[in-house]
Amino acid sequence: MFKHFLVTRFNLKKSDWKTNKNNKDVLTDEWHRNRFKLFTDYCFPSVVAQTNTNFDWIVFFDTSTKEEFRTIVSNLAKEFPNFKPIYIDGMDLYLPAVQDYVKDFDEDFIITTGIDNDDCISKHFIEEIQKKFDKQEFMALDFVDGYTIQTQSNIKVGKKLHQYNPFISLFERNVNPKTIRDRSHRNWKKEKNVLQVRDVKIWSSVIHAENKVNEFTGYGHVNIEDFFESFKISKAQEHYIKENAIPVTKWGFESKINFLSSYWKFSSKNLKRSLGFYTKK
Repeated sequence: MFKHFLVTRFNLKKSDWKTNKNNKDVLTDEWHRNRFKLFTDYCFPSVVAQTNTNFDWIVFFDTSTKEEFRTIVSNLAKEFPNFKPIYIDGMDLYLPAVQDYVKDFDEDFIITTGIDNDDCISKHFIEEIQKKFDKQEFMALDFVDGYTIQTQSNIKVGKKLHQYNPFISLFERNVNPKTIRDRSHRNWKKEKNVLQVRDVKIWSSVIHAENKVNEFTGYGHVNIEDFFESFKISKAQEHYIKENAIPVTKWGFESKINFLSSYWKFSSKNLKRSLGFYTKK
């Protein structure tokens, strides 16, 4: 009836992506080694741990990827058969490659879901998305509540409120499917058919030195033991976070500011949407 794809880009060349937020060059050997560590510490184990394995994970790598890193990719594919690496020549081919790949399947409906290579998901992520499937002709699905982890300098784990986030999904009939990569995650606010889900926390952003623009905007108390019951990352990184995470009482003012800012943005976007400020693409 449906085919579900997680969709990730890893190291595709892009003309306007030369440096990270610290003005360090990206796509160097050092960048790749750091990014693969993030990937294998956070993203990959969290996807492997899914309670529902009825999905393919298509991950796009640049054709310029060196053999050292292709070997890592190959080993990951052997470890987890759902992991489908695809090599393409740069970012310009990303959307056409995603669309070409998914339309070759015979199922009546397609689900595509975004996940960045440096973030992680709850073991119930796929399960919760597929619970919302009901033969929708075209509908975006947005779980707006999640978590965020700061992994650099001060270690923090907080709640996060983020509409039109990188984990958004698209349900559509399998007729020339557009896929979730038809537009950036932020631009799904222009789509009239969006189902927002509150209070189901199935994703976590990871804030680190390699980010392009993201900053930590978490708030509130998070029970670390409960968090890691759902979010399966590498054991070494889980232990590190448990040992070093700063309790919210130590960053309470930042938490309050982030909370107020998050809910202001959430309310503002919903108001603008209701008033028709956003138009369908």
